[in-house]
Amino acid sequence: MKYQSYSLHNFRNIKQIERLTEEQKFAIEVVGTILPFKASNYVIDELIDWDNFEDDPFFILNFPQREMISYESYDKVARLLRRGASKFEIQDTVANIRMELNPNPAGQQQNVPIFEGERLKGIQHKYRETMLFFPSQGQTCHAYCTFCFRWPQFALNDFKFAMKEADTMVRYLKANPEVTDVLFTGGDPAVMKTKFFEYYFNALLDANIPQLKNIRIGTKSLAYWPYRYTDDDDADDLIRLFEKVKSRGVNIALMAHFNHPGELRTKAVKDAIIRLTSAGVQIRSQSPVLRNINDSSTIWAQNWKEQVKLGVIPYYMFIARNTGARDYFAVPLERAWRIYRRAYNGVSGICRTVKGPSMSCKPGKIQIVGVSEVYGEKVFVLNFLQGKNPAWVGRPFFAKYDPGALWMSDLEPAFGEKEFFYKAEYYQMFA
Repeated sequence: MKYQSYSLHNFRNIKQIERLTEEQKFAIEVVGTILPFKASNYVIDELIDWDNFEDDPFFILNFPQREMISYESYDKVARLLRRGASKFEIQDTVANIRMELNPNPAGQQQNVPIFEGERLKGIQHKYRETMLFFPSQGQTCHAYCTFCFRWPQFALNDFKFAMKEADTMVRYLKANPEVTDVLFTGGDPAVMKTKFFEYYFNALLDANIPQLKNIRIGTKSLAYWPYRYTDDDDADDLIRLFEKVKSRGVNIALMAHFNHPGELRTKAVKDAIIRLTSAGVQIRSQSPVLRNINDSSTIWAQNWKEQVKLGVIPYYMFIARNTGARDYFAVPLERAWRIYRRAYNGVSGICRTVKGPSMSCKPGKIQIVGVSEVYGEKVFVLNFLQGKNPAWVGRPFFAKYDPGALWMSDLEPAFGEKEFFYKAEYYQMFA
């Protein structure tokens, strides 16, 4: 299959769109004017069930829905589009709406390091061992997820991360010997041609960085364009590059995103997984728990079991970040934990590599361990899976029980404490 993508300007050319009412098509235009929209022909032709598209998880994952933004914001943009407002008037209104959607979740801008007197806009370094690298050639995707926490990467210039200087990346790694893992992220690095992968990977290999153990690739490509690893004109070259990296003693890990077991059913994705794992690539899978998509323990258990069957390692269940269309996808923390617990109890030990549910918030990845009663007070039991300070990891702490809490910012310390144990040190880091 030859790759083709559709965006807001040409989505009406999709033949299946004829099934939608004019009102539904207009809703896509309104919401897509605020939140970026893009879909691949693989998603459209092989994933979406167009006979049941209104409830289909892959239609909802890719096509903007009316309820993804507030009624007030929708009405503002709808009125502008209906009266044929100027491009500049629409852009001004949309820019204000976007800034209300928390375009900097988890303080991502705070994680950009200053190195050699320069702010490295293509690097984030939040956790000691892991450096994120944003190759400039990989800052789009085969298709955009409607829940994406990096939607500003595609919509707001001031919030973009990108870098093309491999030598800067290498110098930063040599100056920070604690970094063992380089995570290529985006966007989606797998949209890059193999020649760009070769440029970056060869720079890392040729530098002989002794502490480099793992190169990770954060990608949705296995779910949205698995032909990247089988049929693309440079797919063979990419597989050979992965084999080369492995032969040099550096592990290659694909950090895949499978939000629903239906993404694992096609022959294309199964062929891609076989080809990658045969080349020595480790595949791990992560996803947020999402209302309207996968907020079911049965779906999660099925997802993990199918992944393991195909050779994929279940890695993380996340809480959807508090940005963009979060209110549409949000699942209360207690319910997310119960979904995780029931799913975890429904699979064998080989599937229980998964960790969660976890919030990737400003101080780190905070896991909801459970709901309990301590000294007569009902509480959330929490734990750091990753932290700005590694010493925070594995230290249980407690928050007041709140059945409506959706994110860490909704929680308060239990037992009359004024603040969580890490707060003073965290604030000091940015003093």
